[in-house]
Amino acid sequence: MSLIVGTRYIVASGIFAWATARVRPGHYRNLGPQIRREIYWSLISALIYGVPAGVVAWGWQERGWTRIYSDWGEYPLWYLPLSLFAYLFLHDTWFYWTHRWMHWPRVFRVAHAVHHASRPPTAWAAMSFHPVEAVTGAVIIPALLFIIPIHIAMLGMVLAIMTIMGVTNHMGWEIFPRALVHSRLGHWLITASHHQRHHDNYRCNYGLYFRFWDHLCKTDRGLSEA
Repeated sequence: MSLIVGTRYIVASGIFAWATARVRPGHYRNLGPQIRREIYWSLISALIYGVPAGVVAWGWQERGWTRIYSDWGEYPLWYLPLSLFAYLFLHDTWFYWTHRWMHWPRVFRVAHAVHHASRPPTAWAAMSFHPVEAVTGAVIIPALLFIIPIHIAMLGMVLAIMTIMGVTNHMGWEIFPRALVHSRLGHWLITASHHQRHHDNYRCNYGLYFRFWDHLCKTDRGLSEA
């Protein structure tokens, strides 16, 4: 499973790094040493993410312990998007509060400083975590799979959204149209413009997918010019 996670990281980050080179030539100029560090820490994170993922795969296929299902008729069709949103919202909630915790000075120095060493972040920084941070990120989706039923296709969508948002939020430039980013919907969604401000200012914009907790807790500082 670690190999799968690592391959997913290399492919996704590689595609968006290539897109950056085509759309914004020179955007990552002189960042070679930083990118190598990002890849190094990301591959270590992939090893860590693979452990709970392997437990889930074993528990699903061999023991039937998880709440993953494959029969489309096992739950109503309306439950499919509901389960997708539930997983994303709960993941976002976990991320927001653990992320704020990792910005406590003592914890930051031990763990989260590795991620913020990417200045500016690049498409390769999505999984550039210290092992302590990698563990906090690796456990939440596997834990939910033992609690909340989800169709295997919706789980695939959760993982795809997690991967794409993780990469695009760190590209250092906004890939989504301004009409979306500055719309009413964009007011609740996190893209590179929102997360770039976190990397610039540190003490704001802590969310992963949604701006709900940032708005509620008054930690939203709007968008950067990424």
